[in-house]
Amino acid sequence: MVLAPLLPILHPILKLTFPNCLWEGNTKNSEITLTFDDGPHPEYTLQLLEILDKYQIQANFFLLGKCVEYYPEVTKVIYEKGHRIGLHGYEHILFPKLTPIQLKSSLEKTKTLIHKACGLATELICDIRPPYGVATPQTLKLLNEWGYRTVMWTVVPVDWVRPGISVVVNRVVQQTSNGSIIVLHDGYAGGQDVAKSAAEIIPILLEKNYTFITLDKM
Repeated sequence: MVLAPLLPILHPILKLTFPNCLWEGNTKNSEITLTFDDGPHPEYTLQLLEILDKYQIQANFFLLGKCVEYYPEVTKVIYEKGHRIGLHGYEHILFPKLTPIQLKSSLEKTKTLIHKACGLATELICDIRPPYGVATPQTLKLLNEWGYRTVMWTVVPVDWVRPGISVVVNRVVQQTSNGSIIVLHDGYAGGQDVAKSAAEIIPILLEKNYTFITLDKM
């Protein structure tokens, strides 16, 4: 896919263009973070959680409100295992396509559903990732005014098109560096492979002496 090789080139440009978003952590420290979009999924997310348990790694899950509504029990498991929960909107719709009222409603609804599912206080849900990482300056201004931190990415292996586990693993391993925010997907698009990909990626990065942290520590 043409997008995959372009993303590492676009990253420094986008980071300069939208400096108020979180694009990476401290590049002086060998700390990185795993983020997962589009869940929860009743099968893929649970498989992934087993891998994270195995390596005692805590990650970040940007959840879709609609999926939380369908699978509150999976949301509860994510939270109880100590992973950080963020917002990805109620549905996977580009934020700029929504009016400010629609966007705010989508986010508030998703926070309420998360609270109902696992008990996490809504005021503690402050990290947000726009679907496809697409946002306009106006969208980002609104999110900031509403008290959200917009989290983007450093490493995106485009796993949602399922290029193959080995391709995803190679892209992540080759592109990861100090402070990297790695994006994978545990939803219906790409989630079929996420547990197997994570099972290969994590030990390689641990061997390279990276420490996995959550976004609240970035």
